[in-house]
Amino acid sequence: MASLLNDQRPPVFCPGCSHERITHILDKVFQNMGLNGNQIVIVSDIGCSGLFDTFFHTHALHGLHGRALTYAAGLKMARPDLNVVVTMGDGGQGIGGAHLLAACRRNLDLTLLILNNFNFGMTGGQFSATTPQEAQIGSGFLNQLERPLDICQIARMAGAPYATRCSAFRKDLVKEIQRAIEFEGFSVIDIWGVCPGRFTKKNRLTPQLIDAALAKLSPQEGIVSENVRKEYGRHYRELAAGQKIAPTPLKIEAKFNPPQPNRQEVMLLGSAGQRIITAGEIVCLAGLSAGLHATQKNEYNITVLRGPSISELILSPEKIDFTGIKQPSVIVALAQEGVDRRRELFVNLDDDTIVLQINGVNIPPTKAFIHRVNLQTQGIRKSDWALASVAILAKLKRVISLEMLQSALEIKFKEKTLVDSLILVSEVKIN
Repeated sequence: MASLLNDQRPPVFCPGCSHERITHILDKVFQNMGLNGNQIVIVSDIGCSGLFDTFFHTHALHGLHGRALTYAAGLKMARPDLNVVVTMGDGGQGIGGAHLLAACRRNLDLTLLILNNFNFGMTGGQFSATTPQEAQIGSGFLNQLERPLDICQIARMAGAPYATRCSAFRKDLVKEIQRAIEFEGFSVIDIWGVCPGRFTKKNRLTPQLIDAALAKLSPQEGIVSENVRKEYGRHYRELAAGQKIAPTPLKIEAKFNPPQPNRQEVMLLGSAGQRIITAGEIVCLAGLSAGLHATQKNEYNITVLRGPSISELILSPEKIDFTGIKQPSVIVALAQEGVDRRRELFVNLDDDTIVLQINGVNIPPTKAFIHRVNLQTQGIRKSDWALASVAILAKLKRVISLEMLQSALEIKFKEKTLVDSLILVSEVKIN
């Protein structure tokens, strides 16, 4: 196979940088494997290692610092036929450490080459996650405060089935990178190299010293037997093949005329447990049955079981570009928590807005038309107040009609829940 190196953009690393050696070694690997450029994706990070994608005639993606593995994962899932190689420096590895852990746990068929030169070489020689504590670097004494990461040990503990720690000057590095790419699963090679532009100006580091430092550590060489398992993409496709086929998205035919032909904005102001979100969805489904565009925007506490619950709805014959509501057509005041959360709205309302005020809920002074309803005396449970209020709006012929509401209930509910809902709608009184 011919070289895949881009002769219009040759490597531009500092003289003596081990990155240039790795560039040519990776090209040799591709040649040995008989790969064409359209069979490879190089996903690069920021920094000197981030230049790799420009040096090869392959598919490429250059992303944000530390995030290369996330892009690579998406590419491999979408195109499992491609050989996806990620080049990342020790800087990017530190910044995107959580993504490395996820890749190890997931075991997607990616090969990660970490070009580890123990500093942020491109930005001034600051310390990285792998900088030795005794090193002299461009960020003062900060490296003395942190213990450097053992990338392969972390990868192994996180579940990587293939991890190698080695020197950029290793004689059989071509074979090792090829073994890693051919391995079906996530493989990571922590390649120790030299940064002559920054690191070695203050720290003596040679290929021999790298070998000596590696010899002091427990060897990490290739397959991690206890982590070998099914490759993620293959396993995903196996499991997905056994799942039920997703149903065809519901198509709602337009068969009614809405009570008002223009855009209508509705706010349901309630509290947790009142099924505000469900009522909002029903209003939107009713709107769709009349051929209207519909949006729903909800707000509720992260604690879920208490506090305000608000649903903002828009039904419009025109496409809806902005989902915010400033001058609602209808406000349904179902609970004090919801009203207090949107208190500022009431001041600017005019008599074109109707406020459906449930007994016991206090609302701020407003010019809006107030329609008061006592649902307690009708024997309606608080959890049904939202649906009952929507039914009242339908009976008042505001926003939706009873036919539209019934159609929405038939779409949303089945069997006993549908029957109970229809009974509630029929029995609720306007006053």
